[in-house]
Amino acid sequence: MSLTELIAGVEDHEKTLTVFNADAERVEALRAQFRDRNLTVTGERTPSGKPDSFAVLAEDGRFVTAADVTEVLETTSAETEPEFDDRAYSPILDHLDETMFTSYAIGQMVAASREIEDRAWRVGKGALHSGFQRLSILEDQMDVYGRLAGKGDLDVHAYAYPDADVPAHDTDLTIHVERTDEIERSWFVAYDGAGIDVNKCALLAEERESRTFYGFWTYDPSTVDWIIDHLESTYGLVESQ
Repeated sequence: MSLTELIAGVEDHEKTLTVFNADAERVEALRAQFRDRNLTVTGERTPSGKPDSFAVLAEDGRFVTAADVTEVLETTSAETEPEFDDRAYSPILDHLDETMFTSYAIGQMVAASREIEDRAWRVGKGALHSGFQRLSILEDQMDVYGRLAGKGDLDVHAYAYPDADVPAHDTDLTIHVERTDEIERSWFVAYDGAGIDVNKCALLAEERESRTFYGFWTYDPSTVDWIIDHLESTYGLVESQ
């Protein structure tokens, strides 16, 4: 299975959020909040009109979880940037792990990537794997990744297609130069959590339109492990100091 096939597998499992007994304004607020996710938001009413304002999340027609609409709205930022501190999530948002985002621009992708990089920095050990698509893009991030590679026992790997020279560096950053469509199209950041499941997280997306990305983020340890295992087993190393 490729990275693209993994994204497609997540995309096939659309979630629905049904909002019961809430006014139209609240339904529209949730619809706007999740507009860039592979999530359908609908409003319905029960015959009794009770309980008031609750939301039910389902995947492929199967119940996942339910929560009070007020709670969901209070814990959902007005921004659409991903937030990787899942401990702060409501029951609904907690289950939106591995739900597709449908059209993220560069700013949102950078914000999502920084969340994972920051987690790796704070833990200071383990392995961080990041795909930059092209060496020319990696060149612009060498200050950040040079610092990460020099942090404690953190093992940092960067992957890119060779459209330019390999950036010079004097750190332990490992640069994988790969002439494959998968690397050229994919933006990913995956952190192995230093072997601790609760610390594991990943962002994986592909460029389907010019500088617009489609993919997902995840805290699921098995998914993070699969992404890293795929990278380690598929790609060799061409590195320059």
